[in-house]
Amino acid sequence: MLTDYLKKLRKPPHSTHYRTLWQCVHLDVFLFPGLLLLATIGLVILFSASSQNPHAVELQAIRLLFSFALMFSVAQIPPVSLQRYAPALYVTGLILLIVVLLAGHIGKGAQRWLNVGIMRFQPAEIMKLAIPLLLAWYYHRSQLPVTLKSVLIALPIIFIPAMLTAKQPDLGTAILLIMAGCSVLFFAGLSIQFMGSSSALTLLCIPMAWYVLHDYQRQRILTFLNPERDPLGSGYHIIQSKIAIGSGGIFGKGWLNGTQSNLHFLPEHSTDFIFAICGEEFGFAGSMLLIALYMFIVMRGLYITLNAQDTFSRLLAGSITFTFFISFFINMGMVTGILPVVGVPLPLISYGGSSMVTTMISFGILMSIQTHRKLVTT
Repeated sequence: MLTDYLKKLRKPPHSTHYRTLWQCVHLDVFLFPGLLLLATIGLVILFSASSQNPHAVELQAIRLLFSFALMFSVAQIPPVSLQRYAPALYVTGLILLIVVLLAGHIGKGAQRWLNVGIMRFQPAEIMKLAIPLLLAWYYHRSQLPVTLKSVLIALPIIFIPAMLTAKQPDLGTAILLIMAGCSVLFFAGLSIQFMGSSSALTLLCIPMAWYVLHDYQRQRILTFLNPERDPLGSGYHIIQSKIAIGSGGIFGKGWLNGTQSNLHFLPEHSTDFIFAICGEEFGFAGSMLLIALYMFIVMRGLYITLNAQDTFSRLLAGSITFTFFISFFINMGMVTGILPVVGVPLPLISYGGSSMVTTMISFGILMSIQTHRKLVTT
């Protein structure tokens, strides 16, 4: 009797009701509000970054509504069904990558998109989900931790689509594909010795990789090492970005008062370099609050990973969370000058649709993993 009474004291009288309500709609009570807040902040920053263009904000809002609808739809699909269709999704994405190289739409010197009449999309975005899905499906069926044989099987699954993506050329997305696949290996128990030897081998291959890169990619690396070598050319983006962030100070110049965007000194200020607008208008404090919100979402993703009830769900949730973290880390790193510019958008903040759709679908999968867990009562 005393034990039952103490159990009741631990739970608020209506906590079970609200938990069941969120599970019925398959939305996570912490993750969904965090994403909604991040998307709202993105629209606020975009309004200033787009030179107060309401059409750009309206179009981005429509994309967000569509992406959230996709997230909700995917959240209704049990992880068992996702596991069943993982191989088919991977093969489909691989075929589309090949089609892009043969007959893709060319824009800004890159052949990355497929034009299906009413819209354009990047098949490489599909592989951000297809690679972790297939690897999680494979390791769910094999014994863990990973062995050398299973790693050798995983490497072509990761690097074939990554090389096809780099060929477009899209080095930023190719890096994300590699990171997404390698994160599954990490969560599957890849040994520290193997990771150390792989890192050493990668460092040895860097000089040879230099001759494989395109000229503009080499210029980006040289600019990263010394932006002042070409201040009006290849170094212009990063120099103006640093000026914008530095001029914001602690609390920023205020919303809509950023000079770098309003006077068009900063290129790509509504897409890849939109974080610089945040730094200029909201300062160090605003930037740290945005980073804190990103980290809140990451920590919730890690919580879902730790509480996943099977190998497939755990590996998939871990990879999705890690890829999301790497995405905003690379973007903020390149904008602040600590990483080379590779063209990775800031999730749910940068103007655009393909990356946003993929991001929200991935969070729909996370919510599905969390809300389809079987509750164990004691």
